[in-house]
Amino acid sequence: MGNTTTPISFEFYPPQTPEGIEKLAAVRQRLATVKPEFFSVTFGAGGSTQDRTLETIKQIHAEGYSATPHLSCVGSTRENVRALLLTYKDMGIKRIVALRGDLPSGMHSIGEFHYANELVSYIRAQTGDHFHIEVAAYPEFHPQANSARDDMLNFKRKMNAGANSAITQYFYNADAYFRFVEEARKLGVTAPIVPGIMPIVRYSQLARFSDNCGADIPRWLRKTMEGYGDDVESVQSLGLDVVTQLCEKLIAGGVPGLHFYTLNHADASLAILKRLGYR
Repeated sequence: MGNTTTPISFEFYPPQTPEGIEKLAAVRQRLATVKPEFFSVTFGAGGSTQDRTLETIKQIHAEGYSATPHLSCVGSTRENVRALLLTYKDMGIKRIVALRGDLPSGMHSIGEFHYANELVSYIRAQTGDHFHIEVAAYPEFHPQANSARDDMLNFKRKMNAGANSAITQYFYNADAYFRFVEEARKLGVTAPIVPGIMPIVRYSQLARFSDNCGADIPRWLRKTMEGYGDDVESVQSLGLDVVTQLCEKLIAGGVPGLHFYTLNHADASLAILKRLGYR
């Protein structure tokens, strides 16, 4: 049994259809039963996606849950970030995830902010200490970083710009996380670094995500899952074992929380949490 006092949070992407909105509301109700600290909502680079983030945040907030919007540098101007910050502040939103974000294909310029540390500084300058600011951390390093050292220094810059805590990219190797935290501490970063957890539901989808974001799927796991082919049940069963054991290791190592990438589903996250002893 895990230590069920470790705080948890869940991440969604903004639904694009009325059915998606309805489905996500039902998913939230189920996930709310394990009393998460907050629900966060990702932020796309296009205008319509940004509006959907705001709409989803409004719905979560109206349901009485703690809602945490993502803000990204990509496609953002100082003016629209300022407007969003004021909207969120007026709503009573207290936490924000500030990211550099990924450039969608075909988009050439990132916007007025180039790095997450600039966005963090700007949020602080505009709103003082109103928001708890989360930033991203990459235990296996950002795919675009020149070196591991560069990536650590970039992380330190974001924290020094005024971030309160960090959420990591997902990983399946606990040692990578613990080593990253140790390196960050050596550089003087004292803030909490919360591991991001990706339940395994569909192997092909996971492999695609991992290739894009630089998260490593251990070779033995990759090979075993490739071997399962279309046998979804075996993939999910092994995935449940692997991710539960990962969470147990992390909890035993004293992590400040667990942040689940839900992909707008409840089953996989709840199955893991149940095994960990959350009720």
